[in-house]
Amino acid sequence: MSGDATDHARAGADPLPLDPLVERFWDHLRIARGLSRNTLLAYQRDVATFQRYLHDQHVQAAHDVSPPLLSSFLEQLHRSGLASSSRARMLAAVRSFFRFLKQEGVVAANPTVSLRSTARARRLPKTLSLEEVTRLLDLPSRPLPEDHRDRAMVEVLYAAGLRVSELISLRIDQCNLDGGYLSITGKGDKQRVVPIGRPAVAELQAYVLHARPALLKQRSSRFVFVSRRGTPLTRQAFWKLLRARAQRAGITRIPSPHMLRHSFATHLLQGGADLRSVQAMLGHADISTTQIYTHVDAAQLKKVHTACFPRNKSRR
Repeated sequence: MSGDATDHARAGADPLPLDPLVERFWDHLRIARGLSRNTLLAYQRDVATFQRYLHDQHVQAAHDVSPPLLSSFLEQLHRSGLASSSRARMLAAVRSFFRFLKQEGVVAANPTVSLRSTARARRLPKTLSLEEVTRLLDLPSRPLPEDHRDRAMVEVLYAAGLRVSELISLRIDQCNLDGGYLSITGKGDKQRVVPIGRPAVAELQAYVLHARPALLKQRSSRFVFVSRRGTPLTRQAFWKLLRARAQRAGITRIPSPHMLRHSFATHLLQGGADLRSVQAMLGHADISTTQIYTHVDAAQLKKVHTACFPRNKSRR
């Protein structure tokens, strides 16, 4: 486990219970399940919170954790004002931990089995309209290499539906501009190939040929998108430039990078793409994750109903 992750998981002055078991659990998540670093850190934070609760309750052994104790833990989280989505995520982490302990023979029974899942509202993803995306992508050019880089980044993010971590870590050897696709390494080191289309290819080619050398100044980098220091951009830097471009485009709702990923999926499905293809392009392991993008607004439903319902046609 990485140093910063270990420090986070061991937060607090007092030693935490179940530490050796937790270390084995991290190895299981990282090696056997191949979780990404961000997902692993989320598990570590949640289980560390549970460990601190056990320490406060003077519980030192996994087999002493009971369903009533777990219910008290969830009740404390609720009283602390933690959002239901965060409580549900934390319960999922603890469930996974005890499933692992049962598989390893550490506990005879999983105490989380009888617990009811914390209610978690299924929120529709926030998206930009096609008109808003077009305004964002078609901003007039400015004579700076950073502007060409930023244009290419936003175009590629939307064209491929990338996660921001995938965008900022994109390498030159992952880009096949002649074929018009990117080879992406996503969550859990899963590989996928995503087409990006002619506009994104053109922006990327122009950036790589002209603006990127101006930023690197004879230095080398394996990363596509770089700063004037020759280093890859950070998440925060990309958020900042995206916000600035949205303001220039007159978009009142300041988009996040993930909103462009949501918009990519939604616009593809509205254009007639099948769910399995969108799932493959997004890199979702489970198609149920992709199904949330099948939402359509009331106006679209009314339009379809008016055009297709036979009773409407008979009264024209």
